[in-house]
Amino acid sequence: METKRQYEVVFIVDPAMEDDEVTRLTDTLKQIATDQGGTVTKTESLGRRPLAYEILHKTEGNFVLLEIEGSGREIAELERRMRVNDRIIRYITVRVDEDRRRAEKFRAKRARKAEKKPGSQSAASRAAAPAEFAAAEETKDAA
Repeated sequence: METKRQYEVVFIVDPAMEDDEVTRLTDTLKQIATDQGGTVTKTESLGRRPLAYEILHKTEGNFVLLEIEGSGREIAELERRMRVNDRIIRYITVRVDEDRRRAEKFRAKRARKAEKKPGSQSAASRAAAPAEFAAAEETKDAA
């Protein structure tokens, strides 16, 4: 059984391309990923941005982010296609499922630690505290 992993693919497109051409290129890459068995969970155009350093005599580029869930086979094909495409000047793929799982584990650990800490109140008890205080004041005033 193949495990589903999550990847973020960011690629930089030649700034001379029109927006509709960038959209068509993005759609083509998404189709390649889905044809190979992956699913594209998020597509985001980050717009035209300056580059950190000059690449092929260009100082800016159109950035696009794709989040893909799959086995890795689709990533290999996607990278192969991006490598031979002259309109894509840079790309990077990062596997993010392990990092997200690790971050969720630490978030849960911090929440458990905050619950155990003496003098610390949980969110529910903090929300209920003002209501209890007001009810106690009303009974004191009535007596």
